[in-house]
Order: sequence, then C-alpha cells, then structure tokens
Amino acid sequence: MKKLTALLLAGMMVASLAACGEKKNEDPVVDDFTSASVADFYGDYGLTGDELMNALNSFQGSYLLATVNPDGSPNIGFYIYGCVKHNDTYYLKLGLADNQSKQNLERTGQGVAAYAAAPDPEKGYSMAGARMTFTVVTDEALIAELQGDSTHQSIYGEITEIRSLG
Repeated sequence: MKKLTALLLAGMMVASLAACGEKKNEDPVVDDFTSASVADFYGDYGLTGDELMNALNSFQGSYLLATVNPDGSPNIGFYIYGCVKHNDTYYLKLGLADNQSKQNLERTGQGVAAYAAAPDPEKGYSMAGARMTFTVVTDEALIAELQGDSTHQSIYGEITEIRSLG
C-alpha cells in the first residue's frame, strides 16, 4: 500500500510539473516589470532628478540591480551604486566585481535598478524611491568624462526611464 501511495504521489508530481512546463507564448513579449502595476500607489513619493541623485549618493536605503542571464532568467542582486549628472543627464555609477550581473550588463547593455529610501518610521516600510531603466554607456570619451579623477573603473548606465516604487 505504501508503494502504491508513493507511486500515485510521484505520478501527481510529474503531472503537475508537466503542466508547469515551458509556456509557448505566441503573443509579443510583455515587459512584466514596467507593466506589472496599473496604478501608481507611491507616485507622490517617487524621487527624480537631483533629489534622486542625492538620495542614491547618500548610501542609505536599499539598492537593487536587475539584469537578464544568458538563458533569459532574471538576475537580481543588492549592490550599492551612485549617480552622476553630466550635461543634464543622469548616470548610474556601478562598481561591480566580475560577477554575473556585470557580465549580463556587458552582454545586453541594459539593466533595471531600484532604490528604496530608508523606511518611514511611522509606516515601517519605504515608499520613497525609484525604479530606473538604464542603458550601459559604451562611448569611451563619455566614460572618461564621467570617471573624472577616480581611479576605480566603473560601469556607467544612462538612466532612460524613472518610475516610482509601486
């Protein structure tokens, strides 16, 4: 009886896994990240411009970086990054070790970063911050200008879109 129960359970697991197999999607790819919310719950708390740059450069809060692995799976990690302004354009400054996130950025040239300011003590969670889509800078002259006198080589990403946290 135990063997029969084990076989039935194994069969149900296999059937469940088969049902969860690779989805054949014939519709255009949907950007789940930017289309996930239909309402902007924290729009009043979104940070942009110099306010966002100063918050990022405070090194307080939570910093997240999302890239795409070669197999198409998401890669998300917590990294602290800064922000620089050049000719009224904002750039993320990422000092990444040789890791999967860095390899993904070098391969795809794109990423999404999220910053959440330190939580509101009254609410217990953060509402202030931003989600930033960025494109990796490849222009060597611009990189040299952004790098300035710094001896630590960084990856720079031009922020192309900013949205609130939720």
